[in-house]
Amino acid sequence: MGEKRDPGVWAGFKAFLMRGNVIDLAVAVVIGAAFTNIVNSVVRGVINPLVGAIGTKNLDSYRSCLKGPCEVAADGTVTSGVTILWGSVLGATLSFVITAAVVYFLMVLPMAKYLARVEAQRKAKEGAHEVIEVTELEVLKEIRDALVAQRGSGQSER
Repeated sequence: MGEKRDPGVWAGFKAFLMRGNVIDLAVAVVIGAAFTNIVNSVVRGVINPLVGAIGTKNLDSYRSCLKGPCEVAADGTVTSGVTILWGSVLGATLSFVITAAVVYFLMVLPMAKYLARVEAQRKAKEGAHEVIEVTELEVLKEIRDALVAQRGSGQSER
């Protein structure tokens, strides 16, 4: 019974791997990993200096002490007290927002506009095709009506 199940499992696994979604997901992960370097460079090269103009370039240094005395080692780890490291949360949030904005404005929005334009062109072609079909249908109906009328008038003469 176990042997009958194994080919089905392997066939299902093979079908899963051969679907396009798996390949698309793998490509997205690789591109996302490469894109992370760009975002990190933007954060280090643009955002941190802008924040540094107001405060410090390193957002990780922003923290609040809840229960003192708070002591932080040179490497940034908390040695005593209860400290909230809200600067690192802010830095991660900024990184996420920047990533989302770049992805949206450079990838999603242009692709959506392109797809909308392609869809509009397709609908325009489809609409023109329907007009032609309707016109042909109307002509055929007129021919049918004329034949029926002709047949009707021919029968009444006999």
